[in-house]
Amino acid sequence: MTGTGRLAVDDLRVAGETELLHGISLAVAPGEAVGVVGESGSGKSLTLRAVMGLLPRGLRVSGGRIRVDGTAAMVFQDPLSFLDPLARVGSQVAEVCRTVHRGSPRASRTRALELLESVRLPDAAVLARRYPHQLSGGQRQRVLIALALAREPDLLLCDEPTTALDVTVQREVLDLIARLRAERGLSVLFVSHDLAVVAQVCERVVVMREGRVVDGGATVDLVTRPTSDDVRALVDAVLPLPVLAGGSDE
Repeated sequence: MTGTGRLAVDDLRVAGETELLHGISLAVAPGEAVGVVGESGSGKSLTLRAVMGLLPRGLRVSGGRIRVDGTAAMVFQDPLSFLDPLARVGSQVAEVCRTVHRGSPRASRTRALELLESVRLPDAAVLARRYPHQLSGGQRQRVLIALALAREPDLLLCDEPTTALDVTVQREVLDLIARLRAERGLSVLFVSHDLAVVAQVCERVVVMREGRVVDGGATVDLVTRPTSDDVRALVDAVLPLPVLAGGSDE
């Protein structure tokens, strides 16, 4: 299934007191999954926030162009920072559904439960009545994905969504993203410092360093034939690499 989400970032510059992103250019075609990798502070997450119009206070887009065809939604790294601690998780998903579809409270609750089930939240009807702190890290991340899906996105932006998870739960979340992409025709832009994670879900990779794009290409080519010191360092840090994108057993 091919989606309609398309992203084009051309010569993007973000600045505060100094310039932090120095002419970032990247693209995601409909139905494509592209990874953005690099060390901490390379500007990966800042690029995603610029695309979503969620730059931190004091920063601004100072140049370039961002074009998004379709609806974009974002999955963040730390669910506890973005979920309301005083609201049940099912109610939070239902509220987004109500805003998007202008449906009745009952229809919104029904849709919310369907979304929580679609992200394979176990005992979704029970967990929907719990508060964020009562869920595990993996369960909270699935709720964030459900919240993103409630916007009916064509393009899903993932900002290191597996960083705080153990290896087993991390793989489950990556498999979930791959499955949702296939079923819904989603385009995906996936940010991580870990090339091994990106290699499991993305056909193409962009490498960033110090606010610049320094390399990029097909994931399998970069992993098996690194063309720069930056890529070679990322590969060496995660050897042996797992199965590359498309090799999920789900």
